[in-house]
Amino acid sequence: MLPYEFAAEAPDVPGIVYIVDDDCDVRDSLKWLLEANDYRVEDYESGETFIAQFNENVPSVILCDLRMPGMSGADVQEHLLKRRVDAPFIFITGHGDVPQAVEAFKRGAVDFIQKPFKQQQVKDLVSRMLTRARETRRRRLVLQQNRALIEKLTPREQQVLDRIVNGRLNKQIADDLGISIKTVEAHRASIMDKTGSGTVADLMRVVVKSELFPSISSTLAEAIASLPSHTAQTGLPHTAENEDHNARLDAGILTTPHS
Repeated sequence: MLPYEFAAEAPDVPGIVYIVDDDCDVRDSLKWLLEANDYRVEDYESGETFIAQFNENVPSVILCDLRMPGMSGADVQEHLLKRRVDAPFIFITGHGDVPQAVEAFKRGAVDFIQKPFKQQQVKDLVSRMLTRARETRRRRLVLQQNRALIEKLTPREQQVLDRIVNGRLNKQIADDLGISIKTVEAHRASIMDKTGSGTVADLMRVVVKSELFPSISSTLAEAIASLPSHTAQTGLPHTAENEDHNARLDAGILTTPHS
């Protein structure tokens, strides 16, 4: 089994361009332009209807009118920020909306298009932002999946892993935790198995991609991530004997530090 950082390279999802504007002509114009360029488009006449249908699990770009009756564009943006939605948010503005657009930028909007808009400007902007949305989704999947691997470890295995990450040798880990070297090796083998890691380099990639170990410097993380997968072979075979040793240790049956 490969570590999730490799499995997370999921096929690109086409993504959605959402258009939110109370002006039917604006919606139709933008929808025609984008669908003619093979984008999947959904349009809504109000912020309320958009919020009710928005799918945050699909990479998307949001084109939203700043001034709308009821829920304004700024209200829609604020709602999504509270939900921690990271989809690129682009405001559609009129000539007199520059101050409001500046405020929207401060809250995280990525850009705005001004009516009447230029077709090429819209196409270029949507293309860039949808690429960004897909990359954000990919990074989020990698993060979630690698964290899921780390969370499969027992508390003791996580203690061992923390020391592996900090460069401790097996004997040092055994001394730190008051356990035998054989027990450390058994835990280490279990860690390698549960994270799908064939090498230390594989394991460290999982660790780095999980972002759960802030003590790892960015320089070290980059160096580890660049290591070829076949280097630094490590870990004992994941045998029934080692599993039994682990289980006995966790149950408190083994208490002698260097038995």
